[in-house]
Amino acid sequence: MAFTTKLPAQADFKKVLLERYQEAVARSRKIGHRVSFRVEVDPAAGAQTITPVEEQPVASDLFPVEDTGKPDAELEAALAEARERGRKRVAEIVAGEEMLSADAFAKLLGTSRVTVNAKRQSGQVLGIDGAKRGFRFPVWQLDKHGRPLAALPAIYETLGNSAWAVYRFLVSPHGALDGRTGLRALQQGDDALVLAAAEGMARGDFD
Repeated sequence: MAFTTKLPAQADFKKVLLERYQEAVARSRKIGHRVSFRVEVDPAAGAQTITPVEEQPVASDLFPVEDTGKPDAELEAALAEARERGRKRVAEIVAGEEMLSADAFAKLLGTSRVTVNAKRQSGQVLGIDGAKRGFRFPVWQLDKHGRPLAALPAIYETLGNSAWAVYRFLVSPHGALDGRTGLRALQQGDDALVLAAAEGMARGDFD
């Protein structure tokens, strides 16, 4: 599996490159030896490819690990800028008018804050962590009858039980859904298509 993008799509390529780098650093620290991912640029095909992070086990007596020094300063700066942009974007999202506190969301459901948090933990409702603001619950996850969208638990499971992954999937347009967002397709009753699109994203498909 690899990520491929046309050369003009530099923003997408840089984003995935940074994500792969962070994934490699975390994986290397966890397993205690080197990992790698490969970047290929093919001007003839007009595309760039990034392979997934792979473990590179080594026998220390035959292939000692070299001290490669500190990461490139420019890359470190780019990562810091990306993290800062991410923090600002999270703050903007959780401050949106459609985002409710656990108490306000519980009132809509006619239940308690404790029940809402239990449903969040089990993936029955979507609650995203706003740090200082605590968890926030988008009101648009309720159907016309005021009930949480029925497909939410399955989407959660498919996308690795990550609330932010579910949020991004629901608010982003997808080619597999004819350009509709995941949320719009659910509102139009296309649950099966939405689940198929989520499975494709989980596999690493890009549309």
